[in-house]
Amino acid sequence: MSLTVIKATLKSGSFRQHKKNPKGNTLIYSRNHPTEKFVRIVVDSGIDKNTGKIVSQPSVSSVFININKHWRQIVSAHKGTNLSGLITVVESKACSAAKCKHCGAKKFKAKSGNVVCANACWTKWSGNKKKTTQKTTQKTSQKKPQKNPPQIKAQKSSQKKRPRNLQRKATKKLQEKWSINLQPGDLVTVEEFSKDNNIANDYSGKILGIVASVDSDSVYGNIKVQWTVNTSSLEEWELPKHAIEHRYNHSVSSWNRFKVISRKSDWVKA
Repeated sequence: MSLTVIKATLKSGSFRQHKKNPKGNTLIYSRNHPTEKFVRIVVDSGIDKNTGKIVSQPSVSSVFININKHWRQIVSAHKGTNLSGLITVVESKACSAAKCKHCGAKKFKAKSGNVVCANACWTKWSGNKKKTTQKTTQKTSQKKPQKNPPQIKAQKSSQKKRPRNLQRKATKKLQEKWSINLQPGDLVTVEEFSKDNNIANDYSGKILGIVASVDSDSVYGNIKVQWTVNTSSLEEWELPKHAIEHRYNHSVSSWNRFKVISRKSDWVKA
């Protein structure tokens, strides 16, 4: 294959040249896979970056970019003289590459020889839970009982009290309170919950994330999630963020909430 044909094929395929090649002196090109998310097609052109001459046959491989932006090779390098044909073959193999059944990421062959999840999602399940348990134990051990707890002074009679009728109105506004027990490392998806206590839409298989942290001290139970898959029509701002939901008389007809799929944990009405 001539130098002109290689460059023309890369240009027509919208490949971009990399600034560096950490493994050699040949020019590297890549572009996004046409259908697979977080997958790139990588081409080693075989062109020497210093002389501009062909020093080896072109090779094509495919990588998955994980949540830490690290590249994990999911299709090994294919060498040959027909560059466009190699690209087609590698694209097809990337589509059929094995996926993690938990987070939906592509799998790759690690240095150990095992085929594992490119996102290493299993580390989130055990590691974060242990850290959370350790922090909780340390905080508990640091707390010491107060010998003489300060007495709460009674409010002065001069302070204005809230009228009883206003208190009753405010209480009536809050109709229901729902909560769910979420833990770091939980695999979650999203479901649309209607005001009449029915599941209007279940996004299992379309949306997937890993719970990164849980703020149980906040009023609404703030949750941070690393969303790994979202093939639905929902935007990022529409995804749930709380483990506690307050339903009022004037609430909307439905809203999106978490659904745990890695263990059994359901929403409970307080």
